[in-house]
Amino acid sequence: MARLYLVSDGAELARRRAKLGAGQFAEAWPDLFARDRFWIGEESKAVLDGGGPPLPAELSLDGARVPVYYGPRLADLDSLPREESVQTRVLSAHGVAAAWITLGRTGQRTTHTASSPEDPVFFLRRPRGAVSHVWRLFRTRAEARAFMAEEFDDDAGAATWVQTLHAEDFDELLARYGERG
Repeated sequence: MARLYLVSDGAELARRRAKLGAGQFAEAWPDLFARDRFWIGEESKAVLDGGGPPLPAELSLDGARVPVYYGPRLADLDSLPREESVQTRVLSAHGVAAAWITLGRTGQRTTHTASSPEDPVFFLRRPRGAVSHVWRLFRTRAEARAFMAEEFDDDAGAATWVQTLHAEDFDELLARYGERG
């Protein structure tokens, strides 16, 4: 599984992103709770590292530690974002996992109006993708358990997925699995 990185120096990130060539793409999600810190995935880091010496990471984490649940109704795969994009977005909001909720239990498209960047429901799609996908991030295992029991009560895999989450909350996730520098 790819690694996820916490980096600082927003000015350097912006400089490198501005110099990317046609067809090159690098995502950097600002940490919503830590000034001038950004979460990037391994693919984005590789692209950004092409613009100078490797960006130093304050912390890295195996992407498998931030699981994404896709469920039985997954659709519009051509517009599905890279998994590292979802994972770094989740980490930017100090979450531990996410679930794809674009289609609800009746098969109808989920509608949602975000109240702030800290809202646990967010939209994300592949660059140039035609369909935006709706995601629900979880900041705690208890939050994931309650949501999945309500929204995915007909899916046995959802309950199993919750039990495999690697940490109770964001602080525990970083303490147990984060690797410094």
